[in-house]
Amino acid sequence: MERVKERLKVARKALTTLQELADKPNFTVLERDAAIQRFEYTFEASWRAVQTFLYELEGVVANSPKSAVRASWQAGLLDEVSSQAALRMCEARNMTVHTYNEKLAQEIADQVPGFARLLDEWLSAMEKRFT
Repeated sequence: MERVKERLKVARKALTTLQELADKPNFTVLERDAAIQRFEYTFEASWRAVQTFLYELEGVVANSPKSAVRASWQAGLLDEVSSQAALRMCEARNMTVHTYNEKLAQEIADQVPGFARLLDEWLSAMEKRFT
């Protein structure tokens, strides 16, 4: 249980840094790139928290972000709409390695506010069930 608590704490801290930029209007290129980087590490910390939560509290093995999303839907951590959005978020995360492409970088940056809200929803569901 300590491992779940620690992973949730790390993910929440990462999300806080993402939220600092998420709703900022009119990103400079530097802010856009920082927001994308923060999305990357927040996504990683969050899905690892989900993975640990699912294993330790639900007995479910999720070896990838997409399997964690599907298992979260089945476990009631995400509803159907949110799980579909989370799958799209997984795809966007996979594309962040290509943000040298200006158009793609802007498309991902435009989604960061929604991703931040979704990650908050996901973490909150786990925190609520954990306590």
